[in-house]
Amino acid sequence: MEKVKVSFEQTQIEVDKNTTYYEISKQTKYKDTALAIKKDNVLIPLNTKVIEDSKFEFVDTSKIEGAKMYKAAIKFILEVAIKTLFKNSDIEYLHSIPGGMLGEIKYDKDLTNIDISKIKGEMARIIDDDLEFKRFNILKKEAVDFYIRMNYQEKANNVKTCDDIVTIYKLKDFLNYYYVPMPYKTGNMKLFELKYLGHNRLVILYPSNLTEGKLKEYVHHENIIDAYYKGKEWLKKLNVPYVSELNALVSSRKVKDFIESCELHFTDSLKEACDKIIRNNDKKFIMIAGPSSSGKTTTSRVLGAYLRSKGYDPICISTDDYFVDRENNPKDEFGNYDFECLNAIDTSKFNEDLLNLLKGEEINIPTFNFITGKREYHHHVIKLKENSIILIEGLHSLNDDLTPRIPDRYKYKIYLSPFIPLNIDRHNYISTLDLRLIRRIVRDSRTRGYKVSEVIEKWQSVRNGEEKYIFPYTHQADLIINTALPYELGVLKVYIEPLLLSIDTDSKYYEEARRLLKFLQSFYTISSEYVSKNSILREFIGGYND
Repeated sequence: MEKVKVSFEQTQIEVDKNTTYYEISKQTKYKDTALAIKKDNVLIPLNTKVIEDSKFEFVDTSKIEGAKMYKAAIKFILEVAIKTLFKNSDIEYLHSIPGGMLGEIKYDKDLTNIDISKIKGEMARIIDDDLEFKRFNILKKEAVDFYIRMNYQEKANNVKTCDDIVTIYKLKDFLNYYYVPMPYKTGNMKLFELKYLGHNRLVILYPSNLTEGKLKEYVHHENIIDAYYKGKEWLKKLNVPYVSELNALVSSRKVKDFIESCELHFTDSLKEACDKIIRNNDKKFIMIAGPSSSGKTTTSRVLGAYLRSKGYDPICISTDDYFVDRENNPKDEFGNYDFECLNAIDTSKFNEDLLNLLKGEEINIPTFNFITGKREYHHHVIKLKENSIILIEGLHSLNDDLTPRIPDRYKYKIYLSPFIPLNIDRHNYISTLDLRLIRRIVRDSRTRGYKVSEVIEKWQSVRNGEEKYIFPYTHQADLIINTALPYELGVLKVYIEPLLLSIDTDSKYYEEARRLLKFLQSFYTISSEYVSKNSILREFIGGYND
């Protein structure tokens, strides 16, 4: 038998020609975790045969691509388990939450905790049987006809925007697609958990590239879930539950009215936030936090304008201006400056200034010079008036360790969460992470001249910081504000597609760029001329009405 050499990490072995990567994985430490391989920056299924000397890396949940594959596989396995156990049932995947996602089982009666246990048991059987995700490439027309027969009209409409050849997968007797490649088999998806919320709603937990292959401890984010359902109900009233309905508005030239409705709905949410702040008139410090590209700058500005129109004196303070001098900034395990940890902020000085404000004293607000890495003072003196409200914007604003000396009765916490409750179809929602990454790529390319590869490379560090310093505190927020616009991906698509297409095949981010391009196929392009000059979207695409 002819031999070939395969190399991965620091290992090189000889195997028989036509051996599959799956068989190779079973001889390695990846035997229980491998989901695919990556060769020449392209994902390749494990059942691919080795026909020549090969250098590659195994992909598991420690990689972004592997985490997305794992999530897609768990979604498919759960769908199959539910449909196997309950005739004429289905599940709709709705929204991501820290550590997992929210789903809703569609069935003619409410399930019980015993039913959920049965579903978990069926999922475990599917995984233990190590069943194959069988891949099929079919013509677009065949896919459209199939989904129409299945009464999945929104899926049929989505397929029309895809390439002429559509990839679908089969598990047991069920067919579906989830926009990312499936693993070869079910056997390496053993780690998952279901948390039943009642009324056929459940949270599905799974590992990701940020959890070191483990499940996060479940924390109930009722405020985020409620905010999602509120947004979803509003879109239902506008008869735009899926992307296909948005695309129909674009093709019929009626999207301008929808955009205006979205903008008014967002400004209404900020007006409501303003009213809630005013009703809590003992709150002097409005703590505003949100992940990267959540629109903190615009939201804080507009919220301040509304408060001013009500006769209040809003004063904005950014915690970034209280960074310690660069030479004193903590470093991470790789020896790089960790600008996102709490110790990067001079909390002692920050609390001292806030307490002095409460005492009625004047304080001089610093400005951090990011070029010199030094905190500077330029006589930015403020003093609380009777009608003053301090808007504090920063990564750690929800964390009481930022302001331990400030009594809770003075603090009102707001979390900015950019999510679009507009599903692609019942089994594929719009990822908040993808939306924020696309926003960030467009903004940083425009304002900082960053290449797409540089933004994606930095993104992992940003996400690590969010997982540590923001998401554990979101359930403590007094108010959730959704800072996404349901139409915005159609606008962002115009800006980001050329940037993503600039990623060459020799880039390690080629696969991620290709995935985002495929995701964006679902959206018709929308001209930015319809976007108002004061829209939060202008923070990313430019064109503020200054």
